[in-house]
Amino acid sequence: MDNNNRSSHSEGPIGRIVRALSGYYYVLPEHAPRNEAPIQCRARGIFKKRGESPLVGDLVRFGITENGEGTVDEILPRSTELVRPPVANVDLAILVFSVTEPSLNLQLLDKFLAHIEHSGIDAVLCLSKRDLADDGELAPEAVRAIEDVVRIYEPIGYEVLVTSSKRGEGTEEFVRRLQGHLAVFAGQSGVGKSSLLNALVPGLALETSEISARLGRGRHTTRHVELIDIGGAYVADTPGFSQLDFAELGIEELGSCFREMRELAPQCKFRGCTHLREPGCAVLEALEEGRIAPSRHANYVLFMAEMKEKKRRY
Repeated sequence: MDNNNRSSHSEGPIGRIVRALSGYYYVLPEHAPRNEAPIQCRARGIFKKRGESPLVGDLVRFGITENGEGTVDEILPRSTELVRPPVANVDLAILVFSVTEPSLNLQLLDKFLAHIEHSGIDAVLCLSKRDLADDGELAPEAVRAIEDVVRIYEPIGYEVLVTSSKRGEGTEEFVRRLQGHLAVFAGQSGVGKSSLLNALVPGLALETSEISARLGRGRHTTRHVELIDIGGAYVADTPGFSQLDFAELGIEELGSCFREMRELAPQCKFRGCTHLREPGCAVLEALEEGRIAPSRHANYVLFMAEMKEKKRRY
């Protein structure tokens, strides 16, 4: 994808855009030593002419100007491109949901997963606030949430990590899992995404509050995307993924965004089977036999209805 992004400037050094703000792109040169400051660059006019725009996460060729700033000369081919949040080359999505407080919302989890599958990105499920499963009145709900997620999602190939930022549990395993990836964090609000990031990167709290203070509240805050370096991995610190709708998904595509249904679809009697009520549907058969989680199919039916309703309205 994006092979046509090549321009004549293919000689300069390669770097990654780690931040974009007010028309500037901050490029960190490849193999730069830890804690090196990124180079403040402007994009060449050629991109505007082509209707292209560099994104955070892009690998680019850049040049240095006389004043120590730089220019983005060429965008290297992207492996993935997200619209919300606008990040390129993300290859891992970390879905953070808490075991309780707020209660685990499987419908929202399945909605996130459908979008992530559609983007062609691998997903890891992270259950936060593990400490709440130990004692207190919320413990039974928290224990049940962990059991449900492991029972429903591990058999279909999703990795489940259980963490407690409060006690620093699971963070080492988490950092290991992130190695070599450019990851985006998403999930239910109030689940402790920031606490988790702060547990992974000591000293980050100060940095994130400084950034939001500098940007001020309001319109620009949500548009600011920044990559955080977690020693050998990048995490996109972004509020994106908040407005999840299926506008960019066709109804016939929804089934392929559910891993277990995608696998069974070729065995359905009819091509383009919607897995709702068709005879000879392999998915409905698997549901009846307990090989597909009822909650997953129920949410699929719900999303299907949501999409049809949207189509009818427009």
